[in-house]
Amino acid sequence: MSQPGRAEPLLVIVGPTAVGKTAVAVRLASRVPMEVVSADSRQVYRGMDIGTGKPTEAERQAVPHHLIDIAEPHERYHAARFRQDALCAIADIRGRGRLPAVVGGTGLYVRALLKGLDPAPPADPVLRRELDCLARERGPGVLHARLREQDPATAERLHPNDRVRLVRALEIARAAGRARAADVPEGPGRGAAPSGASWASTTAPFRLLMVGLQQPRAALSRRIVERVHAMVARGMIEEVRRLLAAGGTEGLPAMDGIGYRHFCAVLGGRMPEPEAVRLMIRDTGRYAKRQMTWFARDPEVRWLDVDALGGLDAAAARILEHLTTEGLLE
Repeated sequence: MSQPGRAEPLLVIVGPTAVGKTAVAVRLASRVPMEVVSADSRQVYRGMDIGTGKPTEAERQAVPHHLIDIAEPHERYHAARFRQDALCAIADIRGRGRLPAVVGGTGLYVRALLKGLDPAPPADPVLRRELDCLARERGPGVLHARLREQDPATAERLHPNDRVRLVRALEIARAAGRARAADVPEGPGRGAAPSGASWASTTAPFRLLMVGLQQPRAALSRRIVERVHAMVARGMIEEVRRLLAAGGTEGLPAMDGIGYRHFCAVLGGRMPEPEAVRLMIRDTGRYAKRQMTWFARDPEVRWLDVDALGGLDAAAARILEHLTTEGLLE
């Protein structure tokens, strides 16, 4: 049992896509009484299983996973909602005497949970209509160019075609009176957060062990290629077809993620499947690079090279060592 007035223990496992975060958590769960809180902006959506790399049924049987399949694809799930949901899940896990482990690669969600969020500036409908019209007439690249003038760092993180986030970044800059859009979400879940909030604190209210998993670039690239081909073999195109048949549209933020937008184009006759696979691999690699850049800025992350340690089992064993020596297991 935890001691009154003492911060509660929390394990966080982050890192780029395909590095093996879930696999390490499952291995750790065979040695530690724990449950996982997913920090993935795409796995919250029901029916989006293959393309988001959700834990398999066997993995969910091995360790309970929370905040998966809790929203419909037409909903906008965001960082503030994640923080509220995650805190509730963490409290429930603690109440069962288990260690909560936040596992995922959506950096904005992890930071929102650990640092908190101040209220975001409200949406500006007039500006949004103006920017949407501009993007339709001249392409989203013009929004990216404008953001690059106001906030080069955020423009560097956002794809030139990511209209939704470009609009929100420009909206934040105007609302703040300065180029301040550092919290526009990264990653494939367009519209994943209303954003515009600043970090309310710099100290997490937990006894925190935050571990980052990494691999040499060439090894991670191979894993990404394998991951994408496995998704295709499991029926990625059929999953997208089912989502569209159920009323999903290409305009939904959830459907604009990696894989989903590519196979929407295939089903719409605008792209051959081999090209969709190639672009999936390319865009997943770019996303992994952005994830590493995001997490590398956090001094609390303790990096573990999965390959240098000897694999996923060894990484889980090393995390267990840290949990034990630092007294996070009670």
